[in-house]
Amino acid sequence: MSLGRTYTLNNGKIIPTVGLGTWLSKPDEVRKAVLCALQTGYKHLDCAYVYCNEDEVGQGIRESGVKREDIFITSKLWNTHHRPEYVKSGVKASLAALGVEYLDLYLIHWPVSFTPSKPASETPNVPDKEFLFPQKDGKVALEEVDFLETWKAMEALVDEGLVKSIGISNFDIPKIQYILKDCRIRPAVNQVELHPGFLQTDLLEFCAKENIHITAYSPLGNNIYGKERIVDSPVIQEVAKKLDKSPAQICIAFAAQRGISVIPKSVTPSRIQDNFQDFILDKEDFDAVATLGERNIRYNDPGVEEWYCKIF
Repeated sequence: MSLGRTYTLNNGKIIPTVGLGTWLSKPDEVRKAVLCALQTGYKHLDCAYVYCNEDEVGQGIRESGVKREDIFITSKLWNTHHRPEYVKSGVKASLAALGVEYLDLYLIHWPVSFTPSKPASETPNVPDKEFLFPQKDGKVALEEVDFLETWKAMEALVDEGLVKSIGISNFDIPKIQYILKDCRIRPAVNQVELHPGFLQTDLLEFCAKENIHITAYSPLGNNIYGKERIVDSPVIQEVAKKLDKSPAQICIAFAAQRGISVIPKSVTPSRIQDNFQDFILDKEDFDAVATLGERNIRYNDPGVEEWYCKIF
């Protein structure tokens, strides 16, 4: 049974602790996953333009019969749309694909800018890989965009009622400080990779001091690079066996007890349901899981793996 935990953001909006991640979900799988999640009781969906499946998320929402106002929906501005004049086209595409009139949270997905291949007016609602990853000399075409200017365009989306809250994703402390020094609306959320093997303690402490909520993606150590997942470590397996829980449930509970919202991805109905079964780890088990933090493993760094740029 879910504990129904939530967090209050710095603008007074409420974000549910456990949400459904939609990254890497195959065609039609995400529609079924969203439908299952909402029928299970989830009230938080994490989406992104680059996932190329927001139209199917929207289908799942409509089929569920759950009222729009009862769901917290996050999406993310892609790297091709960092120029201020592109930002509104980015959110409009996600809104159209999802079939909703507003987002509860809109994030700058990465602090990396790609050179757009088309005018903002030609932004497709559901993109293809060629549009998402414009090429130059065999590599992704990068450009310099002051993300403080991107942020100001994000603030305008709040003014227009297109989004309720705005935030960032994959931003480290110096990049957050850069926005904070000259923003009109403070970031409500920073969504980052975080799991028992990558605790990000300094970042958590900084964001807590600045009243910026943290959402954890890849809470099980999922990655596209074939690296061993933290959820498969013996420590997690042993605690799960002891408590008669799944290893994924242990990772999710661990994140929630650190004051973090968490968005595990699954398309399997039984796992979607299990991941929603919120519970409290006792100190002994929490501390055992926390020992994995010594590994300090970042699984997801496309700057190194794919984009030939430094992010972190």
